[in-house]
Amino acid sequence: MPDRVYPPVIAAAKLMFRVLDMRITVEGAEHVPTTGGAVLASNHVSYLDFIFAGYGAHPARRLVRFMAKHEVFKHRVSGPLMRGMHHIPVDRAAGQASYQQALDALRAGEIVGIFPEATISRSFTVKDVKSGAVRLAAEAGVPLLPTAVWGTQRLWTKGRPKSLTQRHVPITIIVGEPMEPTTDAALRERMQDLVDDAQARYPESGEGQWWQPAHLGGAAPTPEEAKRLDDR
Repeated sequence: MPDRVYPPVIAAAKLMFRVLDMRITVEGAEHVPTTGGAVLASNHVSYLDFIFAGYGAHPARRLVRFMAKHEVFKHRVSGPLMRGMHHIPVDRAAGQASYQQALDALRAGEIVGIFPEATISRSFTVKDVKSGAVRLAAEAGVPLLPTAVWGTQRLWTKGRPKSLTQRHVPITIIVGEPMEPTTDAALRERMQDLVDDAQARYPESGEGQWWQPAHLGGAAPTPEEAKRLDDR
């Protein structure tokens, strides 16, 4: 499919990276297939995760078509951009149509990006995952790429003010080895392993900071506290 919008958006994002002097580390880009379909399944800690998770496929010269809630496609600014980049709207009232669109994209050789947790994790740990990523990879017969992003929550996340002009923020992106589509629990475990790895090697400790998970000495809500906040 023609991509007239996606390349300029990537160029603008890379300019933003340079202006803000972001310290971006991409690992595992060699796991992204250079041709053919794949499901890229990432953890979700920020409203900007699609930019950075997609950037993990950039060294392979691949564009990722992300599944995102349909409200984003209705916004007067983001809507034309999302449609122009051929991302996939998800309407929970008509989920089968979104699933079929993603399946068609995979069979056409596209990489489809999914956030299996469905919503941002306030605890910055991996929540229970939905079944879509594993089901799509299995039905399309394509590899499943578990992926972790870390540091993006410091720019813009749920329940916190935006900090889009913050400079020198380290951002880590890890694309794991392709895994056979098995179970949702297996995908969640692999994603959490990658997040743990990114956190352990992150260049700033974050002890006592709001953006660090509670089990690492940060001030983020525990998973139980985060669930209560979500339920409200």
